[in-house]
Formats: sequence, C-alpha cells, structure tokens
Amino acid sequence: MSDNQALEKIELKVPEGYEPTRLDKAVAELHPDLSRSRIKALILSGDIVVSGYIIKQVSHKVQEGQVIKITIPAPVDDTPLPQDIPLNIIYEDDDLIVINKPVGLVVHPGAGNPDGTLVNALLHHCKDNLSGIGGVKRPGIVHRLDKETSGLMIVAKNDMAHQGLSAQLQDRSLSRVYSALVWRKLELIKGVVDVPIGRHNTNRLKMSTYTKEGRESRTRYHMKGHYRDCIGEVECRLETGRTHQIRVHMQHLKHPLIGDPLYGLAAQESRAIMSRGGYEDDVIDKVLSFPRQALHARQISFIHPRTEDVMTFDSEFPDDLKELNNLLKS
Repeated sequence: MSDNQALEKIELKVPEGYEPTRLDKAVAELHPDLSRSRIKALILSGDIVVSGYIIKQVSHKVQEGQVIKITIPAPVDDTPLPQDIPLNIIYEDDDLIVINKPVGLVVHPGAGNPDGTLVNALLHHCKDNLSGIGGVKRPGIVHRLDKETSGLMIVAKNDMAHQGLSAQLQDRSLSRVYSALVWRKLELIKGVVDVPIGRHNTNRLKMSTYTKEGRESRTRYHMKGHYRDCIGEVECRLETGRTHQIRVHMQHLKHPLIGDPLYGLAAQESRAIMSRGGYEDDVIDKVLSFPRQALHARQISFIHPRTEDVMTFDSEFPDDLKELNNLLKS
C-alpha cells in the first residue's frame, strides 16, 4: 500500500466446495498475509463485510460463493507527535483544559488523519506531558466530538483528572448540552429518545438504531424555537455518549440535522420543506449548501476532580451557525 492511500481494500470469494467455516479461519486461509490476531481485530472493529453485511463475530460461518470484503485502515504511528496548532482555550489549570473546538479539527489521529489533530496540538501545548494519560493514541481525551461538530471539550492533564472525569462521564454527573438545527418543527416540545445505537449493518461509516448490536443510548431534547415550521432549534442533553448519538437519534425522530452528510434529508425533500415555508430560492440554496451538520457543543458542566467545585462553561454559536441562523430568520 502506498503512503498516500488511506485504506487498503481486499475482496475474497469463498470458492465452490468450501465447507462452512468460521470467518476468522476462512480469511486466514484465503488471505494468509493477515495474521489471526489482525483478522480478529478487523472483525471486531467492523472492517469485514460478508455478502453486504458487516460481521462482528469471529465465529460467524461463511459458505461457498459468499464474497468477503476487508477494509484495512492505514497504519498510524503509535505515538502522536507534538504540533504547533492554535487552540481556543476557555479554561486551564494544572489538572484539566476546557477547549472550544473549531469545525474541521479531528480529535485524535486515525486512518486518514495521521496528524494535525487536537491530540497533536495538546501534546505541543502541554510540552508532551500528556503522553500515556488515557492511552498513547488518545492522551488526555475524556470524550470526543466529530470532526465537523464545533464546541466545548474537556481534556485531562494527569491520571487523577482523567480517571475522575471519566467516572463522571460514566455516572452522568459530567453534563454535555448541544444546540442543533433540525429539519421541521418538532411535534413534542420536550422528550427523551431512549433507543439503542450500533454500527450500521451495511455502511461502516454510519451508526443506526436498526441493528441487533445496539448499545443503550439516551438523549433528552427540548425544542427552543422554530423557523416557519420548517426548522427546529433543539437543545440536546446526552445521557450516554455513543458515536453520532445526537445525529442518529434526531434522524430516528425524523428530524435530522441540517447539513448532515450521513443522516440528513435528500436535497429535494429539504427544498420542498423550505418552499412550503415561503423562503426565497436564494436563501434555500444557501441553507442547502451548508457544509456540515448544524451541531454545536454549547455547554459542559462537571465537578472538578481535585477541588470538587462545580464548573460550568458555555460557548455561543460559531460564525457559520450564526450566519445560518440569520438566514433562517430572514
């Protein structure tokens, strides 16, 4: 695989006459370049698809004629390097940092993003003192935000803070509040989405509420306002922290986020909604071209792991969401 490739893709066809065999064993026999431990890791991470379905059980039996597709992420250096990347720091002390993450900044290195991440910036800012706290590849990271989600994050600077904040994340005493702009006015002003979320059955980039392997997921929502019944401004409070949780739960309610490339509405349906609301074509075009999910981590509240003080921080909409709001008010 060349250095500029983000992923390597392998396709195997189970030959005729092949006896039903465990997936891990079959891949090892059909592609001996991969070790059994590597194959197991790829299965558990959802990187192996059999006949169009992501399979996460190593004991799953494959049969003759089936097609096995394997996606191998590009290798990532074990230890991220410090990089001088500007950070918008809201608060900092000897134990933790609260950061206002901009749109487009990836939290930690991974396939396709080997550097230029928040972790690289933190290692530079903290003079590499974060190494090993919470794991080599994710030092200090207590929770994460999607690349195209803006807003507040908390980062631990030592093991004591990391353990304390992680425990608060588990027992839900660490509170996170998001603001989102979604399609259509919600019928219920307040509610709770209590629906498990798991990896999508066929699209490894997506999460879904329609999966057998979903994990407990709860989001409280409150519609704070709306624009011409076309758009709802929704406050979401996370009680769990699953990947894409708010985006998936709002789609489950049939009110997906504006600008969401994975879970949003088709352009034709979005245009029809805004046309019924009387918006001019130029405004509709600008809203439909909004380049990211309209989601902002607006508030974070936690108990300081050393002082035990309750700390709350707020962040207003960034410029792009302010401009989108102004368009919708027009």
